[in-house]
Amino acid sequence: MSLRRAALLATGAMLASAGVAEARPLRVMSLDQCGDQYALALAPDATLALSPRADDPDSWLRAEAWGHRRIRPTLEAALTFRPDVVVRYWGGEPRLLAALEARGVRVVTIADAQTMDGIRGNIRSVAEPLGENDRGRMLIDAMDARLAEARPRSPVRRSALYLTAGGFTAGKGTLIDAILTAAGYINLTIAPGFAPVSVERVALSPPSRFVLGFFDQIRADWRGPGRHPVVRKAADGRVAGRLPAAALTCPAWFAANAAAMLKAGS
Repeated sequence: MSLRRAALLATGAMLASAGVAEARPLRVMSLDQCGDQYALALAPDATLALSPRADDPDSWLRAEAWGHRRIRPTLEAALTFRPDVVVRYWGGEPRLLAALEARGVRVVTIADAQTMDGIRGNIRSVAEPLGENDRGRMLIDAMDARLAEARPRSPVRRSALYLTAGGFTAGKGTLIDAILTAAGYINLTIAPGFAPVSVERVALSPPSRFVLGFFDQIRADWRGPGRHPVVRKAADGRVAGRLPAAALTCPAWFAANAAAMLKAGS
């Protein structure tokens, strides 16, 4: 074989090898359960490394998590997996995030959205670095379709008190308030943020309707104020909807599903 032919073959092999490297699937690591949802929805064809909680009962896409690897959110695990993009909501301590970025890894943080438009922004901000803008637009379209389903036809709005098994409610400036509004309810909690609700308040002035959240987690807050017999009696026949934990643990598109659940239960 001539030297020229050998050189051409070697060059071709190098180019072929480079082509294989470029064609490898994107490697995406999630540092928490909320990141899992976004990674599964927006990058299902990527090589995924999900958090240990990806298939927990309060994970919206727990069925889709089956078959994907799970790794702990540590630098050692990240260096072994070698992600191109890391998606997180609250997971990952600052030193881990700094170390990843120093190695050229794109770290995408999901914002603590309090409105449906904030969720749309989250979808776009995660879809872009994953190279999945089209899939992101489709997810937003599906979310908007669910919101349209949840929108009440009657102009008359009813009031409701949101209550968790742990005895907390949510007021203005929370995603819960946005969900109630999308389903046509007036939130009885006026104060902003999250606050406890006393059993005495419910007993003395029971609301006309309750929206219950996180009550499907049987082992969670099983002695919480929300499960008190007095509260249970006050809520009897007045529950407008029961929102599962999986629909509430992450500022994501399935908040629209939660609003549609309230519409269906009205």
